Amino acid sequence: MSTPKSVIEMAKKAGAKMIDIKFVDTFGTWQHFTCPIRELTEEIFTEGLGFDGSSIRGWKSIEASDMLAIPDPATAFIDPFCKEPTLSLTCTIAETGTREPYSRDPRGIAQKAERYLVSTGIADTAVFGPEAEFFIFDNVQFDSRSNGTFYTVDSDEGVWNTGREEMPNLGYKIRHKEGYFPAPPTDTLQDIRTEMVLVMEQAGLQIERQHHEVATAGQAEIDYRFDTLVRSADAMMVYKYIVRNVARRHGKTATFMPKPLFADNGSGMHTHQSLWKKGKPLFAGNEYAGLSKLALYYIGGLLKHARALCAFCSPTTNSYKRLVPGYEAPVNLAYSSRNRSAAIRIPTYSESPKAKRIEYRPPDPSANPYLAFAAMLMAGLDGIQNKIDPGEPVDKNMYELPPEEHAKIPQVPGSLEEAIQALEKDHEFLLKGDVFTQDFIQTWISAKRKEADALRLRPHPYEFFLYYDV
Repeated sequence: MSTPKSVIEMAKKAGAKMIDIKFVDTFGTWQHFTCPIRELTEEIFTEGLGFDGSSIRGWKSIEASDMLAIPDPATAFIDPFCKEPTLSLTCTIAETGTREPYSRDPRGIAQKAERYLVSTGIADTAVFGPEAEFFIFDNVQFDSRSNGTFYTVDSDEGVWNTGREEMPNLGYKIRHKEGYFPAPPTDTLQDIRTEMVLVMEQAGLQIERQHHEVATAGQAEIDYRFDTLVRSADAMMVYKYIVRNVARRHGKTATFMPKPLFADNGSGMHTHQSLWKKGKPLFAGNEYAGLSKLALYYIGGLLKHARALCAFCSPTTNSYKRLVPGYEAPVNLAYSSRNRSAAIRIPTYSESPKAKRIEYRPPDPSANPYLAFAAMLMAGLDGIQNKIDPGEPVDKNMYELPPEEHAKIPQVPGSLEEAIQALEKDHEFLLKGDVFTQDFIQTWISAKRKEADALRLRPHPYEFFLYYDV
């Protein structure tokens, strides 16, 4: 549905009684407010709907808080979780009066990245295909106080429940790192994932596959078909919304937290990407793994700026519990045609030029997709513009390299604080075309440093195990 008129007709056919106005905040959370269907006119798609932006994290101060949400007709779908038929619209945020895009709106930043790409003449389309993993748990409890803290998660298929009194316990619990592709009854979540897929397709996403992932206790992956940068980020927001709500419908809880379990795989968001111009794929060529020289320069840009990119692509303190050696974690800043411990992998499933792409593996699903995709594109474009050589590929198992050889391969940051420091030193490439502004980057750094400090200042339960009798 790509025009206001067609969206209005869609709402009439569905018998919609309400419109849900959705937009993403700085840190990737969908916000919304809801209006009666009589407010659905062609004018709102250009004039927008007003709201108070002072309560949105990282946005307006109270003395200048009026903002406009401008719906995009291409994002329309009937919300599958509302009791009354409700039309859902995703919005870009604008200033009142001027209707200029708001510089801290993540969707607006992603749109600017697409416009900047066109302005360079390098390509006219950036294609992104994220693979977001998540966990489906049966229970989660946590608290943090000045005199104590705890968390616990549980899953019926968790390996720690082999001895639980279930009256009867029927076994088939998934051992650590053995969750990849076992058939039911070991995989207990097949029907829930299928329901998620069907609801996603009902909302307009095109799904390619669903399956259990490597970890015990309900780790899952559902892959949707690639799309242009903004459309793919829009789809990721719908994806997360549906995953969480279908899980809740079944009395379960889903999380995109990168590392909720110790001693097992975390959840990543490997991001496939390529550039196109006038319908022609630009990443296919005669270089390494069938790539073009332009694609290698794009890789060079990603690798050069990878440590700074982590501030947007792996933006939580928990992200760095995942980005550690082992568990297939892509901590090595290198590229390879098959090696999954490399930050960049070149998939080799197909020889078709249209399928030629690169897969950037450090991101995780805690990232705001609009910011992460835009930042990756800007890094890749910087590589092309400056012809950055990515060096030689690494096709060996990097965890088995001699220490002196492994030491030559750069690594991702070891903490959110390191990623923030890298972004402080290396962000000029993000400012091109006014895609990211200095104000936004400083706002992001300030907020993320507070997150890092909040964790750093609190005693950890394991410290009591290590040090109580010191």
